[in-house]
Amino acid sequence: MPRRTKILATMGPASSSDSSIRGLIEAGVNVFRLNFSHGSAEEHTLRAQAVRRIGKELKTPVGILCDMQGPKIRIGSFIDDQKIDLADGSLFTLDSQLDPELGNDKAVYIAQDLLEDIDQNDILILDDGRLTFEVKVKTEHAVTCTVVQGGILSSKKGVNKFGGGLSAKALTEKDKADIKTAAALHTDYLAISFVQSRADIEETRKLLAAADSKAHIIAKIERAEAITDEFLPGIIESADGVMVARGDLGVEIGDANLVAVQKQLIEAANAANKVVITATQMMESMISAPTPTRAEVFDVANAVLDGTDAVMLSAETAVGKYPIETVKAMARVIEGAEKHPLAQRSKHRMHQTFERIDESLALSAMYVANHLQGVKAVICMTETGFTPLLMSRITSSLPIYAMAEKLGTCEITAMYKGVVPIPFDTSNLDPSEVNHCAVEKLREHDAISDGDLVLITKGDFVNVHGGTNTLKIVRVGDIIR
Repeated sequence: MPRRTKILATMGPASSSDSSIRGLIEAGVNVFRLNFSHGSAEEHTLRAQAVRRIGKELKTPVGILCDMQGPKIRIGSFIDDQKIDLADGSLFTLDSQLDPELGNDKAVYIAQDLLEDIDQNDILILDDGRLTFEVKVKTEHAVTCTVVQGGILSSKKGVNKFGGGLSAKALTEKDKADIKTAAALHTDYLAISFVQSRADIEETRKLLAAADSKAHIIAKIERAEAITDEFLPGIIESADGVMVARGDLGVEIGDANLVAVQKQLIEAANAANKVVITATQMMESMISAPTPTRAEVFDVANAVLDGTDAVMLSAETAVGKYPIETVKAMARVIEGAEKHPLAQRSKHRMHQTFERIDESLALSAMYVANHLQGVKAVICMTETGFTPLLMSRITSSLPIYAMAEKLGTCEITAMYKGVVPIPFDTSNLDPSEVNHCAVEKLREHDAISDGDLVLITKGDFVNVHGGTNTLKIVRVGDIIR
């Protein structure tokens, strides 16, 4: 059976050559991430073009996700870009009146608007949790802190407040310019950093529409505020999917709370029929080592069992020594986890009613697929990819083949767990030939044999949005109409 959980790999110096891209796709990458925190618009465009070209050569639809930098909240720089060593118990000041380029071992610049969100006794966390400060004294332009957990601090490191509360708009001017670039390179997904509310998603959708893009929006959940009952339901409802961005999120809510929140977010996204990505440090040791740690193996496996659509690699494939080996290792772990019964059973919406015909058909098909002996595959003919998305919410060991003619739909469905995208042109087919040709397409992929049962869902009119209204069960080898 094809691997169900998808692999999202970040591109960078270690993974941008044609040979690297080809090797990564062959190793199992389903979607490539372009990280707009690094690199130029020209570099991202060339990488996207290479992914499209090589994916087409390999006859493998591969998606592209453009990840916006967002308002990373940072300190200023130190003199001569030096690194300073802060001892536990020492005092250190964050000062808005200090020159942004002249930090020293006593103080460093921070923007004045950030100081307005910081109060006495707040806990500040720098450099993704490596250093911890406690605010002791606050003035109009500075906070003096006790170093609770010291270490090496270098220029422009990120700042978080434990529990959240540092206000900054999700979309910066840089992001707005980068959205135009992402639209021009025809990205399939656009990830927004530090999403705080539904309004951030709505603004992003307007910007995409103005740039003539229908990219699916992924809300990166990395602020403590975003997981509250006040904001999370609106974020999930308005976005097309979420990313469990465990780096900044873990810093803000504490590592002890992160496991439960990951499970909560994945469950909430699946219940809302939205795609979900689990990210950050999944196989970080493989940046410099050829094999993962046991802890990383269990981390990836647990995300699979939680029901994530995709697991993401960051520096492992962007700058690591073993990008292809990392993808192969992750694929092996996923395949191992998917053998567990928890990855093959579903209770999704068993006691709910539906308002849409296509949703009823999609979930009915997966119920039949999971309970009728002899079924080997599900064929879903789709215009937008919405029906296979609905199907993929149901846990199953059977592959869902999304057959689409429309440009971009296959690349979108490449992210969905359990979905295998297959380009399928029906424009020159008589309606009576469509089912037969779809089954023959699977024969070409050696996915089915004579005697196997196959489920087919489609609409009365092929390539019509929201038109899925037919479920048919056919036996391979019989006359199929």
